[in-house]
Formats: sequence, C-alpha cells, structure tokens
Amino acid sequence: MAAEEFTDAIALLKADHRKVEGLFEKYESAKGDDAKKKLSHQICIELKIHTTLEEEIFYPALRGKIDDDMLDEAYVEHDGAKVLINDLEAGSPADDYYDAKVTVLSEEIKHHVGEEEMPSEGMFAQARKTDVDLVALRDAMLQLKAELLEQSEGAGLPAAKPTAVNLQPA
Repeated sequence: MAAEEFTDAIALLKADHRKVEGLFEKYESAKGDDAKKKLSHQICIELKIHTTLEEEIFYPALRGKIDDDMLDEAYVEHDGAKVLINDLEAGSPADDYYDAKVTVLSEEIKHHVGEEEMPSEGMFAQARKTDVDLVALRDAMLQLKAELLEQSEGAGLPAAKPTAVNLQPA
C-alpha cells in the first residue's frame, strides 16, 4: 500500500469502501459455513481498521471545520456497526440470525458510505472545502493502517469499542 496509490485521505477511504462492498457481495453468494465465516471475518477486520482510521485521524481533523452533527452521526453509525462486528466475530454462520446480521451490517455500511460520499453536501465533499491537509491525513492513515493490518495478522485486533453509544449490560 504505497501513498502514490491514493491521491489523498478521501481516495484511501473510498478505496476501503469499495473493498468492503465487494466483500459483502461475495458473502451474499458464498456457499458453506467455512466460506461465510472467512468472508465475515475479513469484512470485520476491514471495518475495524477503517473505523479506527476515521475515528482516530480523519474525523478529529474535520471537527469544527465541517457539520459537527454529521461527524456525531458518523460516530454513532460506527458504534452500531461495531456491535454487529463483535457479534459476528464471536459467532458462527451456523448461529441463528448470523446471515441477517451480515445483511443488516451491509445495509448500515451502505447508508454510512452514502452519507460520506454524497456529492456536494456529504462529509467528503465538505472536507474538500476545508483547509485540512488531506495528503498528510492520507500518510498518517496509511501508517496506522499498516500497523493495524500487521496486528490483525499476528495477535489479532481487539474487539471493536463503541465510543458514542453507552452499551448497557444485559
């Protein structure tokens, strides 16, 4: 993953979006629990890394420079996804509702991506109108992404931690 592959942070995030969309499509046509588990695990890793990049680097850089309500909603949308991600990682395609959870996660992600990528008023369009250095953000995001990918292949990534939603114990 070289910086030259992506013109800026938004190009990197959009590439992540396309990759996850492709994984969801593969899941829909996957046959067998092993194939489904492998794909759902890959989806979960990609989403954990992507949300970390956005929450630790991209969103903080935009705070106060774009619609803060949009940023707040993005954090809450991430938290909804994190709940499903953790549930999928702890479960198996043989479990009740597993496929439904993957479908709902896919729908949540499509909605979230649509809000980020919406022409003229979406988060990315707003970000382009700011003085934020999107190339410097890309470089920081690529460095963190490389570290997280290495961790995912080694010890593994920890469970996704919601930041805006207070989960109540069962």
